[in-house]
Amino acid sequence: MTIDMSQFYQVFFDEADELLAEMEKLLLALDVSAPDSEDLNAIFRAAHSIKGGAATFAFNDITEVTHILESLLDRIRKGEMALTAEQVDAFLAAKDVLAMLMDGHHHGSSVDQEAVASICQRLKALSLGTVPESAPAASAPAPAAPAAAPVADADGNYRFRIELPAVPQRDIEALATELGLLGTISQESLPDKRVVFTLVTSESQDNIVAICSFVLDPDDLRITQAGADVKPPAEDPGYGLFEMDHKAATSEAPAASSEAAAPKSEPAVAAAPAAEPRNYGRRATDKEGAGQESSSIRVGVEKVDQLINLVGELVITQAMIEQRIGALDPILHERLLNSASQLARNTRDLQEAVMSIRMMPMDYVFSRFPRMVRDLAGKLGKKVEFMTRGAATELDKGLIERIVDPLTHLVRNSVDHGIEMPEVRQTNGKSETGKLTLSAAHQGGNIVIEVSDDGGGLNRDRILAKAKQQGLAVSDSMPDDEVWQLIFAPGFSTAEVVTDVSGRGVGMDVVKRNIAAMGGTVDIRSVPGYGTTIAISLPLTLAILDGMSVKVGEEVYILPLGYVIESLQPVAADVKEIAGQGKVVKIREEYLPLIPLYQIFAIEPGFTDPSQGIVVILEADGKKAALLVDSLVGQQQVVVKNLESNFRKVAGISGATILGDGGVSLILDVSALLRSSRQLSTDSVFS
Repeated sequence: MTIDMSQFYQVFFDEADELLAEMEKLLLALDVSAPDSEDLNAIFRAAHSIKGGAATFAFNDITEVTHILESLLDRIRKGEMALTAEQVDAFLAAKDVLAMLMDGHHHGSSVDQEAVASICQRLKALSLGTVPESAPAASAPAPAAPAAAPVADADGNYRFRIELPAVPQRDIEALATELGLLGTISQESLPDKRVVFTLVTSESQDNIVAICSFVLDPDDLRITQAGADVKPPAEDPGYGLFEMDHKAATSEAPAASSEAAAPKSEPAVAAAPAAEPRNYGRRATDKEGAGQESSSIRVGVEKVDQLINLVGELVITQAMIEQRIGALDPILHERLLNSASQLARNTRDLQEAVMSIRMMPMDYVFSRFPRMVRDLAGKLGKKVEFMTRGAATELDKGLIERIVDPLTHLVRNSVDHGIEMPEVRQTNGKSETGKLTLSAAHQGGNIVIEVSDDGGGLNRDRILAKAKQQGLAVSDSMPDDEVWQLIFAPGFSTAEVVTDVSGRGVGMDVVKRNIAAMGGTVDIRSVPGYGTTIAISLPLTLAILDGMSVKVGEEVYILPLGYVIESLQPVAADVKEIAGQGKVVKIREEYLPLIPLYQIFAIEPGFTDPSQGIVVILEADGKKAALLVDSLVGQQQVVVKNLESNFRKVAGISGATILGDGGVSLILDVSALLRSSRQLSTDSVFS
C-alpha cells in the first residue's frame, strides 16, 4: 500500500516555519563573544529537525542546505570552532534561503538558485576554519587499554553497531529513518527482543548520538565500532536521500567511545531482569510529558470562524429567550427562569472560550522585527537597540495578520528618519546607540500598539514647508497634533534624498488607510530632540462584545461597555454652554464636552434638556466626554455584524447587531464620537 505523503506537507511547512522563526530569534539574541550553549544546541536541533522533515518528503534542496548548516553548527556547539559575527550573518542568510525554498515547494513561488548555491558555498567556506591544536583526536585511554580511534574503510566509511534499550516500535522506526539519512542501515533483533542497528556512515559517532538523543537518553545507548575491514552492503535500502561529501566527513576525527573495548558477552546482563519490565529508552522529558503528545492540534482558520459564527447565533438566540421570559411570572415559572439563567452563564463561558481560540499574542508580530531592525540599522550605519513590551498581549487573529504591514512601515521610518547617526547623537549628548521600543497593552475595549524612538523627533518647520510646497491647506498657527498628521498625506515625504529604504512619500498614507479599515486610529506624539511615539488603537475583537443599550427617541444604540465609565443624571447647574463650541457638563470638578446623540444622527429625542435625560461618561484614546441619551435599556452581549460590507460606511457607527426581538441596532464608534468634540476636551475653557 502506498501512502500519499503530500497530505502531510502542510504539517511540515507549519512546523518548519515555527522552527525557522525560533532559529532567527535565537541567532539575533546570541552573544558572539560568549554564546550560550543551550541556545547553540537549540539552533542545531531546529536545523536538524528541518533537515529530517525535508528528507522525509524528498525536498532534497532543503536537505542539502540544512545538512551543511547543521554540520557547521555542530562544530561550533562542540567548541571545535569559535562563533563569529560573520557566521551569525551567514546563518541568518541561510534561514532566508530556507524560507524561500519552502515557499517554492509550498506555494510554487520562484526560487533563486544562485542564492541557494551562494549560501551553500558560503557555509562550506566557513566550515573550513582550522580546528584548535589543543582539540584531542580521541578521548583519554581507559585504564585497561588505550581506546583506539575509529578506523575507516577504503571508502572512508565507519561501521557502527548501535544497541538500543527496550523502546516502543514507533521509536525504533523513527530512529531507523533518522539514522538512515547518515548512510546505510540494517537492523536485527536480540534474543530479548531488543533491536540492534548496524550503520555504515561517514559521519562521526557524536553525530549518531546527537540524532538518537531526540528519542533516547544517550546513557541508555551502546555504540561500538565493528571491524573496519567489513565493506558496506552492496544494496542500498533507500534511506539515504542525498549524497554525502565523504571527503569533508572523513576530515572530522570522531572521538572513540570508552565502550569500544567492552566484551561481547555483556549483552546477556541487560536481559536478566525480565520480571521487572522497564522502558529504558525514553528520555526523562518524554516520560514526564508522555501524556502531552496530543496536547495541541492544528485546525484550519475557516473551521474556527465557523465555530465563532455559530456561537454568535447562539448568543442572539439566548438574547431572544431572555426577552421572551422577561414577561413571565417569576413565581409560577421559577424553574424555567433558573434554567434560562444557567443557559446564559453557559453561553457566556462558551463564548469566552471560543473567542480565546482566535486570540493570538502580539509576539507573533513582534518576532518579525528584530531581524529587520538589525539589517536596516547595519545598512544605514546606525546603532539601534530594539526592545519589546507586552508581547503576551492578545489580539484577534484577523487583525494581527493585517497589522504586520503598517507596523513594518512605522518601524522602518523610526530607524531611517527617527534615530540619528551615532556621531550626531554623541554631539547632542546622547548615547550613540538609539532605542526603539515596540509595545502593546490593553486599554478598555482596545489594544494600543506603540512604536517609540528616542531620536530627533519630528521637525515642525520642515513638515509645514513641505506641505505648503505640495499645496496643502496649512497655516503656521496649526496645533502640533494636526501638523504631525500631515505625514500621512499621500506622497508626503520630508526626505532630501530618495533611497531604496524611503523618501518616495509612499507608505505612511497606506498605514493610516489600512488601520482605519480595521476600525483603528493613529496618534502621534513627538518632542524635538527627544523622540517620537506613534500609537495605534485597534478594537480587541470583531465578533462578540459586551454592550450597553441606550435609547434616543425610538432608536436603540449599542455602546461598547469597555468605553463606559459611568452613567448619571446631571443637575441643571452643572451644565454650561460655551459660545460657538456647545455645552459642557461638570462631573466631580471636571468639565467634559457634552455630545447630544440626537443631534449627530438627526433624531427626534425624548429630552433635549440634559437634566431630564441620562449622561453616559465615555473614555477613549485618553479623552473623556459625556454622551446625552434619553434612557438606558440594559447591558447585554451583542454579535458584531459588519455594516460596511452589507450596506456602506456610516460616520460614528462601527457595526450593527441583531437584538433579541429580531430588530437591528447600530453599534456606536466611541472614538469617532469623541474625536468630533476633541477641541472641547483639549482647550482649558474652565480653570
